[in-house]
Amino acid sequence: MPGKLAADELPKRRLRNQLISNRTFDDPGDVVRWFGAMQAQDYVAALWGVGLRTKAADEVAIERAIAQRTIVRTWPMRGTLHFVSPNDIRWMLELLTPRVVRGTAARYRQLELDEKVFALSARVIVRALEGGRQLSRRALYEALAVSRIDTGNNRGLHIIGHLSQSGLLCFGPRAPKQPTIVLLEEWIPNARRLDRDAAIVELTQRYFTSHGPATVHDFAWWSGLTLAEIQVGLEGAASVLEQEVIEGQTYWSAGESARERSRSATTAYLLPSFDEYTVAYRDRSAVLNTRHAKRVNAGGGIFNPIVVVDGQVRATWKRTISRDSVTVTVTPFERLSAAQRDAIDRAAVRYGKFLGLETRVL
Repeated sequence: MPGKLAADELPKRRLRNQLISNRTFDDPGDVVRWFGAMQAQDYVAALWGVGLRTKAADEVAIERAIAQRTIVRTWPMRGTLHFVSPNDIRWMLELLTPRVVRGTAARYRQLELDEKVFALSARVIVRALEGGRQLSRRALYEALAVSRIDTGNNRGLHIIGHLSQSGLLCFGPRAPKQPTIVLLEEWIPNARRLDRDAAIVELTQRYFTSHGPATVHDFAWWSGLTLAEIQVGLEGAASVLEQEVIEGQTYWSAGESARERSRSATTAYLLPSFDEYTVAYRDRSAVLNTRHAKRVNAGGGIFNPIVVVDGQVRATWKRTISRDSVTVTVTPFERLSAAQRDAIDRAAVRYGKFLGLETRVL
């Protein structure tokens, strides 16, 4: 029988399982592996998403992990860029991207992108990249243009995305400030493969361990798997996962290892745009009052950076970088107490240390 969980414990448990209040790992690659996948649509924001969950890593350390191939950026799910572990990239692409590609078929037709165009583009890009070369997207567009492949109207991005989803390409390190693209098999040779059911079980266990307590509908939103597939995953991970009920709704998590320790002091965290704490759930009402949802999800798929105080989203924030400092401007949804302000100031100082800059808070 499922256990019962108080509704106010849900945010605390998620903060802990998402490694926000419980930084467990020294290695940024271990953080990404814990999650299975971490949204990385906004590259700079995603660096902080990993950094705030790592014990002492700064921005340079996260980029070093990418350059050393312990973190890889690609399009594994929802047609959105994520960080994944190199050993997971093959089985995750094979499990999740075919459904995404089918869902993009109408857009491909609008852009006159078909298998012939993709095949020709693949040959051009392989010639440009083989031998370990790392090229920017602009450089690949130029190579495609030489072969009279039009990259305008977002065709180029769809070509690169499709070839990444099919396992040909992935992103490499920045050089110097622009992300590069590489051949996946050269960058991550012999990545692990799993049969379909094993991959579903692996992803199910990863999600509910790192994001739980969460519902099957949350997981379906995050992964793109069907409810029938998720049932296969839950049955396969039954020895690891447990059910709990909150207000009549069933939630899944990894159980005792994820229990929240009692805390009395006010806590605050600056989370980046598109952070897993909000984006990874279909229902965000446990941590975000619906009155303020539009201030976080600005529409058009844009999620603003958020301030989380005692598990609840209480504000948005933005940064302004100067030569030797970062200014953090906080826009609260409602009046904040002195204790909450102090906690936010401490969180901002931590963000400044991540960047290697002095911090000002407005």
